[in-house]
Amino acid sequence: MTAHHGLQGKTVLLTGAAGGIGQALARAFAAQGVRLMLLDRVDATRTLDLIRQDQATSVRAEPVEALCTMCDLSDPQQVSAVAAQVRDRWGTLDVLVNNAGTEYPTPLDDSAPDSMTRWAGLLDNNVTSMVRLTQALLPLLPRGASVINQSSIWGRIGVAGFSAYAASKHAVVGLTRSLALELGPRGIRVNAVCPGWIRTEAALRSLTAMAHEQGRSEAEVEREILARQAVPEMLTPADIAGVFLFLASSESRSLTGQCLVASHGEVMA
Repeated sequence: MTAHHGLQGKTVLLTGAAGGIGQALARAFAAQGVRLMLLDRVDATRTLDLIRQDQATSVRAEPVEALCTMCDLSDPQQVSAVAAQVRDRWGTLDVLVNNAGTEYPTPLDDSAPDSMTRWAGLLDNNVTSMVRLTQALLPLLPRGASVINQSSIWGRIGVAGFSAYAASKHAVVGLTRSLALELGPRGIRVNAVCPGWIRTEAALRSLTAMAHEQGRSEAEVEREILARQAVPEMLTPADIAGVFLFLASSESRSLTGQCLVASHGEVMA
């Protein structure tokens, strides 16, 4: 049975909704009876299909209002168009989930001509695009709105070979705390989630890259990761959805500027 968080009828915008964590979050928010806009730079209709399948097996009488829009968050014109679409359709936005991001290794000894371009591109995708979208949607966020930014446990520690990704996720933590202070007088809360190892395609690609760099098997690296956790199990996207629902709801109204770590105890801070 789905636990309800008082979000029914709220308007939620979620980025990075086509797969992985974003897809799980979309289904979790839809189950709360929200009005949902899904953004991704690729087609997210598969996520919509899953939401409709969930709806078909639910006892909820009213259909969930959900739509998806393709948007490149690095393009200011596309971001402005999304803000206009939200304004014209709903007028306000109660919850913004900045989930979209990119993850790939950036070793310091990479001598490829485009290495610094890739480094800067990851920062733009994971941080600047988050700021760009939040800024565009700010006029639509009423008092009581919640902004939730996706960081990572790698935003709390250093990781060899992934300096750009770790730097970007550290930046999200700083951004979250700064915006919490800036938007607090408007009654808008800003928090972040720092997931640990989640079984997604992106995380498994990173695991493969780490194993290759270390000359070890993927199974061996995974066992080492799990050994660092208090609960030695790889998380799934659905496992952390409840953290986002909590931060979106009035149940967390006392929290702002916080970065909640969801890592099965790998990082405790």
